[in-house]
Amino acid sequence: MKKIFKALDDPTRRKILDLLKARDLTAGEIADHFDMQKPSVSYHLDLLKQAELVVSSKKGQFVYYSLSTSVLEDIIAWLMKLNSQDSEENNK
Repeated sequence: MKKIFKALDDPTRRKILDLLKARDLTAGEIADHFDMQKPSVSYHLDLLKQAELVVSSKKGQFVYYSLSTSVLEDIIAWLMKLNSQDSEENNK
């Protein structure tokens, strides 16, 4: 869970996730949306992959990145459960 929150803590990585909501993109296509070098984009993508928020697949000579929603769904479910427990305790 620590890797997930570290990945989500950075605005650049959150923007990458927003971009991947629309469609799968290559690192170069993602880099076009930022004022940074491709190695920096690769660093952010690597952290997102380590957190299992992004997956990559090779298609021909390109590597495409896509959003992995299963981890996000798990986090949302955990947060909702945590929130409902807090609500129950406050109502006692």
